[in-house]
Amino acid sequence: MKTESPPNALIDGFSLAVPEDRANTLISTGWLMLAVGSLLVAGLFTILLVLSRTPYIQDIIPWVDFFHTALVVHVDLTVLVWFLGYAGMFWSLNSTSGCTTCGWLGLWLAIAGSCIIVISPFLGAAEPLMNNYVPVLRDPIFFTGLGMFGIGFSITVLRGLVFSRPIGATISGAGAVRFGLYTALIAAITAVFALLASWYGIPESITGEHYYELLFWGAGHTLQFVHIQLMLVAWLCLATIAGFMPRLTPRVALVLFAIGILPVVFTPIVYMAFAVDSGDHLQAITWLMQYGGGLAALPFGLIIIYSLLTGGNRPTASAEGNALLSSILLFGVGGVIGFMISGSNVTVPAHYHGSIVAVTLAFMGITYHLLPRLGFRKPVGRMVRLQPVIYAVGQLMHVTGLAWSGGYGVQRKTAGAAQGLDAIEKVAGMGLMGLGGLIAIIGGIIFLVIVIKSMRPA
Repeated sequence: MKTESPPNALIDGFSLAVPEDRANTLISTGWLMLAVGSLLVAGLFTILLVLSRTPYIQDIIPWVDFFHTALVVHVDLTVLVWFLGYAGMFWSLNSTSGCTTCGWLGLWLAIAGSCIIVISPFLGAAEPLMNNYVPVLRDPIFFTGLGMFGIGFSITVLRGLVFSRPIGATISGAGAVRFGLYTALIAAITAVFALLASWYGIPESITGEHYYELLFWGAGHTLQFVHIQLMLVAWLCLATIAGFMPRLTPRVALVLFAIGILPVVFTPIVYMAFAVDSGDHLQAITWLMQYGGGLAALPFGLIIIYSLLTGGNRPTASAEGNALLSSILLFGVGGVIGFMISGSNVTVPAHYHGSIVAVTLAFMGITYHLLPRLGFRKPVGRMVRLQPVIYAVGQLMHVTGLAWSGGYGVQRKTAGAAQGLDAIEKVAGMGLMGLGGLIAIIGGIIFLVIVIKSMRPA
């Protein structure tokens, strides 16, 4: 007869224990609250973004000129603060009690920096530059917030590298998970050094948006490996929680994590071989992500799906299981769309929305499981199980509409009449994008409501 697992572990298999010491538990909780808070604020900007690009509705919205400023804050909150905040939570969970002062310092710097980023447009920060990965508002207030967040994150990475829990002499499921978390730390510190190397190597003659494109190109691509490795950790844990144990040994999982991080090893080589502003540098960095990003994700995903289909007992429906399967589906769709990219059209955001939403879904599923283990109420009910499905369906419609419209040449980072919706195919594609985006917003709001209710004092 199956017994309930202890509250400090997942289930026998691939697991991540909550720290015994109160300081690390609180630091982990702080990073989780920062990540969730970033989604809450980003959601307010998302409503403006979706409505400002939806056919017919866009014609009556008076804030289209605010589109790019809102887009900068939205992107930085959702693909920087949310993901790196969650990374900080994972690494804090996996840390020993060493240098908790460093842990607190990193967390509070990240929180302060995030708050400054959010309020900077209302303090006069403007001049949005829509460079990839970390778009910016060219204003000292915004850069102060971004710098504080970056320093806080870097301190957390250094602490994790020195004070992570040991894997153990005998490789267990928990040990494989800890190794996966450590590989993400390796990618993170490589990204930090890539940012510094880019800053040092950019010629003084380069300014404006091109400067920031070069500045964040290497670090931004390398950070994607952080997200993917952490997503794979979440996949293994969610599969264990949901009841269909992945059919691979901890040693095989460890090898797959090592393969997944292998492309990051070549990042310093690219920096040594090519000038930062050269086409060869940009292309080489792109190839590392394009061809290396799925090296571990593909076998992990296939093994988990195979384990589900061939398992003797079908697991009961759960939020964790639904989040896992939705995450695998969206990551696969995003990967396929990536090979369809041709030019700078909305196929590009279709690709990365599929990929980053897959990471988000995995993190949502883990959040539901960790909340009671961090001292909050356990989310329960039918809506908790449905939330990942609603969010995934909306995002699938969203990326499908973008990919469809991109095939007809609709350009990215535009709004209103600048989109050039002069054919029914373009209107239909962007209409599907808008409808899917609104459904995804509903799914995201449900997630936030569930988490906030669980965190609210009884």
